[in-house]
Amino acid sequence: MGQRVADQCRTKNPGVLPHISTRNTARDMDVLRAAVGERKLSYFGVSYGTALGAVYAQLFPRRADRFVLDSAVDPGRMWRGMYQIWAEEVGGAFDRWAKWTAERNATYHLGDSPAQARRTFWKIVARADRKPLVVDGQKLDGAAVRDLARPEFFSVRSGAELVKRLKRAAGGASVSGTPSEPFSDNEFASHFAVVCSDAAWPRDPATYYRDTVRNSVRYPLYGDFPSGIAPCAFWPRGAEPATKVDNGVPLLLVQNEWDPQTPLSGARNMHRALKGSRMITVDEGEGHGVVFGGGGHPCAENPTMRYLATGKLPGKDLTCHATPGQRRAEPRANAF
Repeated sequence: MGQRVADQCRTKNPGVLPHISTRNTARDMDVLRAAVGERKLSYFGVSYGTALGAVYAQLFPRRADRFVLDSAVDPGRMWRGMYQIWAEEVGGAFDRWAKWTAERNATYHLGDSPAQARRTFWKIVARADRKPLVVDGQKLDGAAVRDLARPEFFSVRSGAELVKRLKRAAGGASVSGTPSEPFSDNEFASHFAVVCSDAAWPRDPATYYRDTVRNSVRYPLYGDFPSGIAPCAFWPRGAEPATKVDNGVPLLLVQNEWDPQTPLSGARNMHRALKGSRMITVDEGEGHGVVFGGGGHPCAENPTMRYLATGKLPGKDLTCHATPGQRRAEPRANAF
């Protein structure tokens, strides 16, 4: 499939693909800044938008005004590594979920110890491999169950509610689910156009096979997914090397501790690369996106709003606290 996607895109846009990159999008942003007559650009970016904002600050440091990067990618792992980090980080989230869920066994009935809660999930996976579960009319094998559950484990309540539904489905009950929205064709193609052009991806399919075998053992819950072959293995090389993020532009990072798409470890690396930045971390914060996320955390949102209004960064890095499992309306998860 990966080669077919790459071949189809190359056939339709042979001269364009190598130039669709974060670096060129940042240049487009600067053209727009100039077109509206602004001396500097203020910017709010979430997820992939943090990579775009960081690259803009790298290319045009004197034109960056008030920049907020919410839920940051790791600048040293763009882009294959940003898929693989999902497998590396989910183990800790799974253990945290198991502990929280076991403490609420009277509600969820998934096991009264973390070990039992974990076993309940793996029994569901094994059952789905023997006979697919039917959830909302869709058949889910064990791999599909793991794929569906991975991001939910970062929000303990969502994970417990999902596994409870999956357990019912494994018992033969009719269960409605919350299937994720599929990528549109344009979203799928544009996503790969950027991530394939930005970075040097392995070209030998054997590399992906070896990584998949190794990481499925290292990270059994998800390790085989992000190490598999992607269209980028067959994509035209980008016209320019990736932009290294390493500058002193003053800006603000905000980050949840338990983010399924852009984990805290990657955001910390972005913070180190942006030496003039301040960072607000929501301890026990869950979900992808902190500010403007719908029922978020005032302890992070208020200083962010002050910075956007006044241009004055916090005097130091800040940590605020959230309650694990609190209900929160979250934005739709992006690719990162």
